[in-house]
Amino acid sequence: MAEAERPLRILLTFRAPVGGLFRHVYDLVKGLVARGHAVGIVCDSMTGGERGNTLLAELEPHLALGLHRLPMHRNPNAGDLAVLRLIARLIRELKPDVVHGQGAKGGLYARLHGVLRPHAGPVRCYTPHGGSLNYYPGSPLHRAYMLIERLLERGTDLFLFESRFIQDRFHEYVTVSQRPTLIALNGLYPHEFEPVEPNADARDFLYVGEFREAKGIDTLVEAMVLLSEKGLRPTVQMVGSGPSEQRIRELIGKAGLAASFAWRGVTPAAQAFRLGRIMVVPSRFESLPYIVLEAVAGALPLISTNVGGIPEILAADYRYLIPPNNPQALADAMADALARPHAELAADAGRLSAHVNARFRVDLMVDTIVASYRRAIAERR
Repeated sequence: MAEAERPLRILLTFRAPVGGLFRHVYDLVKGLVARGHAVGIVCDSMTGGERGNTLLAELEPHLALGLHRLPMHRNPNAGDLAVLRLIARLIRELKPDVVHGQGAKGGLYARLHGVLRPHAGPVRCYTPHGGSLNYYPGSPLHRAYMLIERLLERGTDLFLFESRFIQDRFHEYVTVSQRPTLIALNGLYPHEFEPVEPNADARDFLYVGEFREAKGIDTLVEAMVLLSEKGLRPTVQMVGSGPSEQRIRELIGKAGLAASFAWRGVTPAAQAFRLGRIMVVPSRFESLPYIVLEAVAGALPLISTNVGGIPEILAADYRYLIPPNNPQALADAMADALARPHAELAADAGRLSAHVNARFRVDLMVDTIVASYRRAIAERR
């Protein structure tokens, strides 16, 4: 078999089997296995919960290089040595062609041996997902992590970024590497582009995600106060959980808007999208959020802040792309969307879904990553 066609042996390292990073890894593993490659996973044994454990159990029978779980801590910890020893042993025994670190901690595990022995062993690949890049620029912790990132760059053969936003942030705070660098956009499956049909009792607006400060939910509450002052009383469905939930509930109660909000815990996106007619994303920071991709794919009308990689998802002239931390801009967008005919909103959402379908597909993501692996292997040789 020609070298350019032979199946690859790929070991993926990451910390927590949760959130968008895990969705990316899960989709990548399925795509790699379907293309005949041998894949293994090294990840944390303490996180993931029932959902993460279920998905890993689904993947495990297809992992020719095995599923390997050890305790992993978000910040530097003595336990990191055990993980590094495990990965070194797996490299000796399994002889992977590629070790691909996902996220800051997975990137450390995948690349540290490469710093010590550059140009030896498997090709080492890194995909940041925010992580260490998200700390406040200039803070002591941010400076420390950026120093570590610069050190690990020496042990990296290939950088694969999930968005131009993360690539630019890496270039700004770490380095512009001379190693091969590509953007492999997160992707969706064909069935995710089927239009969402809201339930008969769907609320006017919908929030889906974590309840924490970075998501800007307080901006949404302030916008609802501004709308009520104009005599508008739209309803909002909140879906998710998080550390800021109690504070958000208190803000809503003090504003006298408790009757306008309904609450539901963590719910699969396909079900959550039927609970509201217009999605609201008031975030202060995002990378390339799957929840926005999924909502746009399902032709759900969307109001979003202009942060992170979100502008890479939406069309350049998108009507409801607004600045963060601006309750008035959000209130104006919500009022405008409420006033427009549903057919007009639906037509705009359908055009945006088609725009996303041309660029954000799982098959494109996996093919781009495999081609990048092969390029890095060829350059190493």
